[in-house]
Amino acid sequence: MDTGLFQHINKFVSIEACEFEKIILYFARKKVKKKELLMRAGDKVLHDYFVLSGSLQMFFIDNDGTEHTIQFALKGWWLADYLALQKKEPTGFYIQAVENSELLSISPTKRDELFCAFPKMESYFRAVYQIAYGSYQTRMKYILSYSKEEIYFKFRDSFPEFVNSVPQYLIASYLGLSAEYVSKLRRRDIS
Repeated sequence: MDTGLFQHINKFVSIEACEFEKIILYFARKKVKKKELLMRAGDKVLHDYFVLSGSLQMFFIDNDGTEHTIQFALKGWWLADYLALQKKEPTGFYIQAVENSELLSISPTKRDELFCAFPKMESYFRAVYQIAYGSYQTRMKYILSYSKEEIYFKFRDSFPEFVNSVPQYLIASYLGLSAEYVSKLRRRDIS
């Protein structure tokens, strides 16, 4: 039994181990290597990913060729282009493994079948999506309300394990800061 997803589901809805044995059959297990792309801009979104180990990033590339990280997924987090997944449209984003990772994935078709067979899973996914949306709102508040320095330190204080496990240049990209500026803040903080 995959205890990572089982425990995560039980944070939001109550399921028994015997139910989970049937639920897990709707998911595919996948191992990816560091820097491996799971999705490219222009692709149809085929899966929603749950991170069992490792981490993922979602990013886009602007007209100047600069990568902008918009979201991460660490162990126990979900990641997909949810708007493209819902609208069945091609994505404008990339999803890449930040490190060697093990994932569970579920396609929209399998997810719909899962909801029919286990209606409480719809409540689970709704809770997960609400948290993801709330996190996005908090990120926007940081960007619009705080100085660059405050953004970094608030993020670091809120997610210390994250800051220590993700490369600095990716954190800088996510926060809309330069890698050099984040390096300067980290050096100053250590002193």
